[in-house]
Amino acid sequence: MKLTVFGATGGIGRELIRQGRARGHEVTAVSRRPADLGCEVVVAGLGDAGALAAAVAGRDAVLSALGIRPAEMRARRRREPGARSTVQADGARAEAAAMLATGVRRIVSVDAAGRVADRGDGPVMRHVVKPLVRRVLGEGFADLAVAEQVLRDSGLDWTLIAPPRLTDGPNRPYRTVLDVNVRGGRTLSRADVADAMFRALDEPEWIHRRVSVAY
Repeated sequence: MKLTVFGATGGIGRELIRQGRARGHEVTAVSRRPADLGCEVVVAGLGDAGALAAAVAGRDAVLSALGIRPAEMRARRRREPGARSTVQADGARAEAAAMLATGVRRIVSVDAAGRVADRGDGPVMRHVVKPLVRRVLGEGFADLAVAEQVLRDSGLDWTLIAPPRLTDGPNRPYRTVLDVNVRGGRTLSRADVADAMFRALDEPEWIHRRVSVAY
């Protein structure tokens, strides 16, 4: 398959490139800055509509692992007091616009299990842990919620992959469930987030679904 990866320089993005190449896919990465990622790199910001359209034209799917590092957000707030993270929402809008302009329909994007408390969680997780997590990470979760709505409204064939706390480490067996959180799921490696995103490309029943993934 021909794939374009957004958020390519982050931990999940680099796993997408590594695993994509190992699986024999043709991978193009989108990065704000030049980077040696072992594949074709298109240097473009989210506001560069022409470059983004060129980066996704003719591809079979887009894989999005966009996010902002905490250190980057702290530095931005020193420059712009009161600034809020909108990278996921802005990214979803830019990705959707590029895809609609070029006729590419399939997108798999990273979400977060922590932003939603549902029947997949136990009582302690739903009523105690998740409210505390949302209090700390609420800004990022709000950004993800807007990104989700952008994709839902886009008419594209989207899938959200929602892991809990991310870790480093190799691939190993994990659980998946549609539209609710994985019961007792606490962690997932970045390698397995990437694996689940590739799996989504071969799972038509995952289209228009939020897929929670955890150990």
